[in-house]
Amino acid sequence: MSKTTSQPRKPMQGHGPGGMIMHGEKAKDFKGTFKKLVRYMGTYKFSLITVLIFAVASTVFSILGPKILGKATNALFTGIMSKVTGTGGGIDFGYIANIMLWLIGLYLISTLFSYVQGYIMTGISMKVTYQLRREIAAKIQKLPFQYYDSTSNGEVLSHITNDVDAISQSLNQSVTQIITSVTTIIGILIMMLSISWQMTLVALCIIPASMTFILTILRKSQKHFIAQQTFLGHVNGHIEEMYSSHVVVKAFNGEAESAKTFDSFNDTLYTSAWKSQFMSGMMMPVMSFIGNLGYVGVCILGGYLAANGRISVGDIQAFIQYVRQFTQPMTQVANISNVLQQTAAAAERVFAFLEQPEEVPESSSPISVNTGHGPDTELNVHIQGSVQFAHVHFGYHPDKIIVNDFSANIRPGQKVAIVGPTGAGKTTMVKLLMRFYDVNEGAILVDGYDIRDFRRNDLRSLFGMVLQDTWLYNASIADNIRYGRLDATDEEVIAAAKAAQVHHFVRTLPDGYNMILNEDTSNVSQGQKQLLTIARVILADPQILILDEATSSVDTRTEILIQKAMDNLMKGRTSFVIAHRLSTIRDADLILVMKDGDIVEQGNHEELLGKNGFYANLYNSQFVKPEALEAGV
Repeated sequence: MSKTTSQPRKPMQGHGPGGMIMHGEKAKDFKGTFKKLVRYMGTYKFSLITVLIFAVASTVFSILGPKILGKATNALFTGIMSKVTGTGGGIDFGYIANIMLWLIGLYLISTLFSYVQGYIMTGISMKVTYQLRREIAAKIQKLPFQYYDSTSNGEVLSHITNDVDAISQSLNQSVTQIITSVTTIIGILIMMLSISWQMTLVALCIIPASMTFILTILRKSQKHFIAQQTFLGHVNGHIEEMYSSHVVVKAFNGEAESAKTFDSFNDTLYTSAWKSQFMSGMMMPVMSFIGNLGYVGVCILGGYLAANGRISVGDIQAFIQYVRQFTQPMTQVANISNVLQQTAAAAERVFAFLEQPEEVPESSSPISVNTGHGPDTELNVHIQGSVQFAHVHFGYHPDKIIVNDFSANIRPGQKVAIVGPTGAGKTTMVKLLMRFYDVNEGAILVDGYDIRDFRRNDLRSLFGMVLQDTWLYNASIADNIRYGRLDATDEEVIAAAKAAQVHHFVRTLPDGYNMILNEDTSNVSQGQKQLLTIARVILADPQILILDEATSSVDTRTEILIQKAMDNLMKGRTSFVIAHRLSTIRDADLILVMKDGDIVEQGNHEELLGKNGFYANLYNSQFVKPEALEAGV
């Protein structure tokens, strides 16, 4: 692979909030969403077939009960009538006892089959949701930074918690209920026809009324279920942000505004949840009322047929039980349909998130970084540390370019300072160098190789970063330092801590290096956090260093000690130092002065002061009294 500047590539397109369905918007693809869910479940098709067989068997054995019980009723009625008329020997209790034993056996088998299919279905639903959570977690790592620029953390967390939980509950309960309900309806219909087709027609009259009601409710409730799931994500996002920033909220008296925003989201959530649940709750009483109308009609017709001797009492009793059972699965289907609305809303959000455009794919023939264990080859290189910005253009949104034609050449081992006023693009250049974002035009090269030709992991392993915003996690101090190199020994961790001037204060802590930092790392000071992140970078021992105001949160004495350690660390390494206090970068080999996304001056400290230009004004302004600046002095 030649060391030539790559051709400008197409800009990465911006992304809107992923997975968000705004209030009142209908599901875009109801059928498609369930097809995707079915594909996820297709991995367990043999288990699903087993669930289907056992659910059907359980339902069939349950359906046979009323028919057999009708025979016992007939025997009991015949015995009583024969005794009253004196034409027989009375009730045959032995025959009735045998029927009861058969019924007990049938119901026990039905219960066993129902338990087995429920056990298997629970396993399937847990595996599906487990897979969804894994894919969401993996997707979080693959999404470009643009996505998180426009989506709150709470929204993303809502996908992996609320949305997946809704899918899990629906799969676990609804699938088997659909199977058993459909089987029950078909089975009961057959049994009712075998008893009396006339009464069956009366019972079937409830279906048009039921279906009309169900479809009406479905049309009206869908948008409320979608809004409920969407604003649940909004509430979670707001709470997560307000909790993580509660110190800032209190410091600026933002409690009232925060509560107002929360109330707005919560009121909408309450309204949508109330409407959706109210409509869902209407199903059972209305369906019961419609079922009772059919029940009354069957009783009247059954009594007429029995009076004319065209049907037995036991068959009427069995038929009435079937009518009761016939309306129950229809009610279940109606309730399930509401659950499926919520499932569709949740699943659609999850799949929309999983289908978000990912980072630009790796090069088809990526360059590997030689770690020193093999010879340099065309695709396995040892990095010296030269960096070139070749006519870089970049904007967080393609229609708003903030870095214009940025070019610079940095030799291996140079200490490069990037200075400029706030918003000049200093930190943006570092993000581009780390390939957190891709350039819109131009190229960034390391040792002559376009950084887009490296694997992202290999590229980022070349850099060690210390930023203004410290990042530590809920673990021991030793583990937080070891994050720079996970295979480091305890001795190496301590050595890095000493080099970063962090060893002394760690020894004064109750558990030393084993002390656990809490979730918001509030049990150490801001300056101590900065020291720990510097120790982490020292342990990582990278080829290129990036220091973004790395000593901004420490006192002057500690800053001097850290600066000495960093100077030793930077020897032989290419270093990028973003600084606001220009007095700290006077020894830099190269100073890049940025303004409005462009480099306006380049050179060392003495050269730039000699030009008496923009850098000289910035430098001198730090030693001039504020009133003089206001006066234009």
